[in-house]
Amino acid sequence: MSSSALVVFSGGQDSATCLAWALQRHDHVETIGFDYGQRHRVELDVREAFRAELSAQFPQWSQRLGPDHMLALPSLAAISDTALTSDREIAFNETGLPNTFVPGRNLLFLTYAAAVAYRRGLKHLITGVCETDFSGYPDCRDDTMKSLQVTLNLGTESRFVIDTPLMWIDKAQTWALANDLGGQPLVDAIIEHTHTCYLGDREHRHAWGYGCGTCPACELRGNGYRAWREG
Repeated sequence: MSSSALVVFSGGQDSATCLAWALQRHDHVETIGFDYGQRHRVELDVREAFRAELSAQFPQWSQRLGPDHMLALPSLAAISDTALTSDREIAFNETGLPNTFVPGRNLLFLTYAAAVAYRRGLKHLITGVCETDFSGYPDCRDDTMKSLQVTLNLGTESRFVIDTPLMWIDKAQTWALANDLGGQPLVDAIIEHTHTCYLGDREHRHAWGYGCGTCPACELRGNGYRAWREG
């Protein structure tokens, strides 16, 4: 199936926007999520609600939305010592990277995604990595994605395409993209049915969605929302 895609869908704002982007462009779209012992595992709990909301609000996309796949990667937490996989304060380490960086995470996600896509006959691998609004994670960079695409294709004798719709836009532009794709119904679905907060806070509701409001992920999401609304 040439017009087909597999979206790495965590349950967060960025991957949710990428899912809508994929449904706008491809005839068949499947999703994949990963349980790696993340502290904000609640993001996995909202995934199905967001998929259901997309189907209800956008019948044209409902016909294109295929199965969801969930893989458990407990070994990733076992070899990590990060603020995303343990109860510790978010801070910067001696390399200048925040301790929310999980080494190899996106490399593993896309490698597993490629294995599933190979079996399912899906061509495009879509991920919400971004080099504009990000914390310096090296596995979110454009060069990393281009290199990984070459490696995956060599290793599987395939012609996968890794698409990164958010690579060169900031959070305000990501909100604007969601609005362009699905208007207020999609923006509302992202606000109500996605999760980005690193601390897994689903108790505090803000104009931009749920979260603690102070962690780096909440600050990016909240600032981006305000900039978009005021722009």
